[in-house]
Amino acid sequence: MILTLALLAGLIAAWLLIGVVEKFRLGLRFMQALLYVPFRLAYRLADDRIKIARNAAAPVIYVISHQSRLEPALMLSLLPEDTLHILDEVSARSPWFEPWRELGRTIAFNAEHVFVSRRLVRVLKGKGRLAVYLPDAVEPDIKTFRLFRAVTRIAMQADARIVPIFVAGARALPLSLTPADKAPRRWFPRLSISVLEPMTIAELVARNPDQSSNTNALFDRFAEARLFGSDLNRGLFLAIRDAADRVGASHPIIEDVISGALNYRKLFIGARVLGRRFEAVTAPGEAVGLLLPNANGVVLSLVGLLSASRVAAMINYTAGPASVTAAVRTAEIRTVISSRAFIDKASLADIVAAVEEGGAKLLWLEDVRTSVTALDKLAATLLWRWPLQPQNAAKPAVILFTSGSEGTPKAVVLSHRNLLANAMQAEARITISPADILLNVLPVFHSFGLTGGTILPLVTGVKLFLYPSPLHYKLIPEVARKARPTVMFGTDTFLANYARTAKDGDFSSLRFIVAGAEAVKPETRCVYRERFQAEIIEGFGLTEAAPVVAVNTAIHGRDGTVGRLLPAMRMKLEPIEGISGAGRLWLDGPNLMMGYMTSDRPGELQPLDGWHDTGDIVSVDREGFITIRGRAKRFAKIAGEMVSLGAVEMLVQSLWPEEHHAVVAVPDKRRGERIVLVTTADDADPDELRKFGRQAGAADLMVPNDIVKVEEIPVLGSGKTDYVSTRKLAIDRLGLSAAA
Repeated sequence: MILTLALLAGLIAAWLLIGVVEKFRLGLRFMQALLYVPFRLAYRLADDRIKIARNAAAPVIYVISHQSRLEPALMLSLLPEDTLHILDEVSARSPWFEPWRELGRTIAFNAEHVFVSRRLVRVLKGKGRLAVYLPDAVEPDIKTFRLFRAVTRIAMQADARIVPIFVAGARALPLSLTPADKAPRRWFPRLSISVLEPMTIAELVARNPDQSSNTNALFDRFAEARLFGSDLNRGLFLAIRDAADRVGASHPIIEDVISGALNYRKLFIGARVLGRRFEAVTAPGEAVGLLLPNANGVVLSLVGLLSASRVAAMINYTAGPASVTAAVRTAEIRTVISSRAFIDKASLADIVAAVEEGGAKLLWLEDVRTSVTALDKLAATLLWRWPLQPQNAAKPAVILFTSGSEGTPKAVVLSHRNLLANAMQAEARITISPADILLNVLPVFHSFGLTGGTILPLVTGVKLFLYPSPLHYKLIPEVARKARPTVMFGTDTFLANYARTAKDGDFSSLRFIVAGAEAVKPETRCVYRERFQAEIIEGFGLTEAAPVVAVNTAIHGRDGTVGRLLPAMRMKLEPIEGISGAGRLWLDGPNLMMGYMTSDRPGELQPLDGWHDTGDIVSVDREGFITIRGRAKRFAKIAGEMVSLGAVEMLVQSLWPEEHHAVVAVPDKRRGERIVLVTTADDADPDELRKFGRQAGAADLMVPNDIVKVEEIPVLGSGKTDYVSTRKLAIDRLGLSAAA
């Protein structure tokens, strides 16, 4: 009995001592500190940023993501005692919550109704503080979004600052408000508190004046707190391992049509074995080429390179020998990892020769596998959780090569932080969970296929099903029928072709499809809605942004736009003479590249300095939805008027939808430039096009008088139109070489 009492006294003394430490460390009242101690010890809370919230000058509104029943108790322990906490009815009545409820002022409200704002405005104007708990919804429904409007209105009337708070890891708690299949439960996950600097609504709007309404400015700031709840300085290997810890090492994470499925543990074991071999023939920080299809092997190799602190240079094997040689030389690649079976099956002997001509040697995965010993496998099994080399998120992780549709391809250098930030930006905007299955048919050498289709599922626990080619129009619907994906990535061209060959049930498992790289046609969107009940959400990106810049969501979407800017990104529009209601898009954000490597300065990183000029002409509505008007290089200046060549292409496509078309601008002595249509339509007639243009309300300047008929439109390996070659073809056919 005495021993028990002594032990109990010791525990109480330790509790009191830790409470005293917390009181002075965070500036809490003693009772707050005592009731905070259990959270601090149980969840190893990272709480340094809570001082930002405590020190925020009143009037202030703390906007807290309500992921679990824990947040109200935690915030009552940590926020200033004069804060008025607006609780949901369950928290307001829960018996276990009673000790924490006594720490501050609380009122209950019915989430079905908007706040009674006049009373709250009076509280704030008296230098008060409010804590508002908003539902944890990446894509809030109309009812939830009304709460954002109410908070915005109250903040503006009281001139109050907003402080968003997000408790990272709370979704995994047993008291989580998220279903267990979407957030696997853990008794004592490590938690960290993400707190952003106080800002008024006016200050939030001023950050992106071209694209924010008041409520959307608050919503975007709230999403930023979720984004920065992730430690973007972890490095990709550690971020993937963190995901394995959250969902379990036995959680199936990748699968292909040949090798089958691998869980996280097997993924890391295989990656470590490969990484050891890569480490032996390359140097830390060296660019190592990956010449592999969408299959388990490319993910194992990528994670192995990340573990060994090598830079994965993704080789576009469809770009042609000349481009591959240029890529190898530009990035100073000395070793390229590939597979003999893949090279033979895809008939890529010319690409292998191009790699060797660039000065690189091939490292064959078949040879690596045969050299692996039982001791290697045992070591990897025991040490799979640890990377081979120290990880640094600020260092380069991946090199991607731009398509060069309008000029010479460049090597884009992306850091671990760039890629992880972009994946987490997408996760903060689109609802996904470990209950999802993502079908990725886009090649990993393409930025969309790499970040969205590979890195995003790896760091979020979404199972990834890899298919080696997006061109298998008849097979992919059958794969979807068997794999039962809930999410899919694609382009309009690919999606339209899949729909033509698919049976009605093939894509019935899909919740939504993310489409990019080209505009989604209304008919493609319609067929997926009607036949498969799947929503196509259109986005926009560029390799230099790792790549996603903006995206619609299933709930917050607007057809014909590419959605709203991702959290933590800023944009500005540069006016363009001759174009009204739009401007040249410049971007800044944590996902913007480290810089370029170019052929004239191989191996040398040319850092991005400040804002990035995308070269895209866009318009933005008051809700922040972005519409792409065209590339700056895809506008022609005719008699002083700016004409979008992309808009002309859409006009032509509407008239002859079964054919392929490209519109280019060529020199004209009288008017500066003129528009030429290059088309596969044998019966294309200028008069018919002119008549159709008038009916569609198009200006006469938009209608090409010159039509060049070809059997095929020149394309790049990525499938995009090669406008450089198309323009040269048009100039040659029209006899304008001297003028060009």
